Amino acid sequence: MKPQEEEKEVKEEAMVFELKRQLQDEDLDLEQRLRLLNTGLNKILNMAAVQTDSGVLTHVKAQLFLSGVLSHCLLILSREPRKLRGNWSAIATLAQLTSSCCVGVEPGRRSDTFHRLFLPSLMDSLLSLANELLRQEESVFRRLMDSVVRLLRAHPGLTAQVLSSAHYEQIQMCDDVSVSLLCVQLWIQTCSARRDFVSGLSDDTLMLLLNEAVAQLAVSPDASVGGASIRLILLLANQQEQRVRPLLLSFRGLDSLLDKDWRGRGFDEDVDQLITLIQSDRGGRSQSQEESERVRAACVIQAAWRSFQIRRRVKSLNRAVSALQRRYRARRRQQQQQREAQRWEEELKYQVCVRRQQARRRFHQKQRQLLQLLPAEQVQPYLQECERRAAVVIQSSWRGFRERRLYNTHRHTLTHSHTRTRAARTLQRAVRNFLQKRRAAKAPPIPPFWIGQRGLTDSRRVELKRQVEEHISLHPSSRASSQECTRLHEEVQLLILTELQRGEQQRREEQRMEALLAHTHTQLELLRDAPPLGVVTATDAESFLSPSGPVAARACDSHNAMLQASRLPWWRTLGDATNASVDRFSPSHLQELEAELGGLFVGGQQTL
Repeated sequence: MKPQEEEKEVKEEAMVFELKRQLQDEDLDLEQRLRLLNTGLNKILNMAAVQTDSGVLTHVKAQLFLSGVLSHCLLILSREPRKLRGNWSAIATLAQLTSSCCVGVEPGRRSDTFHRLFLPSLMDSLLSLANELLRQEESVFRRLMDSVVRLLRAHPGLTAQVLSSAHYEQIQMCDDVSVSLLCVQLWIQTCSARRDFVSGLSDDTLMLLLNEAVAQLAVSPDASVGGASIRLILLLANQQEQRVRPLLLSFRGLDSLLDKDWRGRGFDEDVDQLITLIQSDRGGRSQSQEESERVRAACVIQAAWRSFQIRRRVKSLNRAVSALQRRYRARRRQQQQQREAQRWEEELKYQVCVRRQQARRRFHQKQRQLLQLLPAEQVQPYLQECERRAAVVIQSSWRGFRERRLYNTHRHTLTHSHTRTRAARTLQRAVRNFLQKRRAAKAPPIPPFWIGQRGLTDSRRVELKRQVEEHISLHPSSRASSQECTRLHEEVQLLILTELQRGEQQRREEQRMEALLAHTHTQLELLRDAPPLGVVTATDAESFLSPSGPVAARACDSHNAMLQASRLPWWRTLGDATNASVDRFSPSHLQELEAELGGLFVGGQQTL
């Protein structure tokens, strides 16, 4: 390779990694990702296509797959169609570019993943989008089918998947003639592009392809669809005549259908050629084949008769047949679900592998950027520190594993030992109880010593009583007597009463001070708001000379206080009952209030 081509190849690889780095931005929405992928892939493929060396384009496509750019394309194409509305043209362009990148690619060590996981997923996504856009966007539908044709030309192994796909079956069942013609032309273009395409197909896949062509002949009345189906069958027969002829014999009445329905449509020559091919194969069969056909027919007749007898015999066993059918359908459904789950599991493993590789690359890129920022003399210590930390992590993991294993072994040993100890204790306890009961049964009964004991006379009782009294006198009790407790209780009650009276007196002084301050403030406010002397009336002068206003305010406050005290629960008034009856309405207190305010209605009594 020339130096200039090597430089261009390196430049293209740099563009691939730059595109991958831009796609890793999580802030990009769907439209921005589509625009970025279409622009980047188109630019990279165009630059690689103009090179004189064809290996450059192959290398670039391989780099696109290995770097994960094609995986981003697959993720976008695999989204639900309702999330892609409004971007159909960009989606079709992305599908064409992705299919172009999958043609002629050599993934190398990841070839198995590419052919077994990536290509089937991409084909399924394209067919799903084509089925969704079948009646909405005809131009986009055709571009998607062109991408499918491109993939089939490059990878014939996908033919079986396309023919057995549920999305492709829905496309075939469309009533539009143009869609049916497009499906038949798809296979004609695919078979014409490569001479070895049919040879690479299995007999089952080839039979599915013939079934599609014959179904179009039997269902579609359009001449263009019928002519294309006949050309497809002839093309398959020309490429693999020895394999196609026996398969055509399984379609009984095909020659009669061609002669009756498709003559005079403008392609009689193709019809005659296909009829000749079918009938010549029937006439050229040997005697042994005819015998085998007779034997097969006899087997079919016998099987039909036996099945009739069996059905008549088990006619009363509808429940068993229904249960058998349910089980068979359930098993078939379960197998299908298992296949789907296995497929999704493989897809998930593939995605996990890709994301893990992406995360590892991001980590290495970030580490390389950090190393570039460090001074040269600090690079080696930093790498040594990284190695030391890695060694510490490995050692801690190994020690933890070893200690957990030792702990599990030791715990098992301790559990076994504890079980044995408990069993031994249970046995010993049972033996001791048994021996104790046995000894108690053999020993003579002991009479109680406190009832009817011999030798206890009146003199002995007097002596014992005297000893007890001496002991009590020498060791007096530390507890106080009942008289002492009563005296202490009375002293405490007197102290509490004195403290309560002192507190009540202080509160009364505070209330008197607050009343005087309020009265002073009221007088000051009245003086401040008083009119000038020139306009003072007798009523205004009376309001300043009479204390009726403050007296009424004080009476109102006292009345409200009494109402609030009467609404209190009984347990809130226990401490204030005595003081209130003695001090609050005592004559001395009332005389003080009279001297202070000159006559007041206090506590329900009239004082003048």
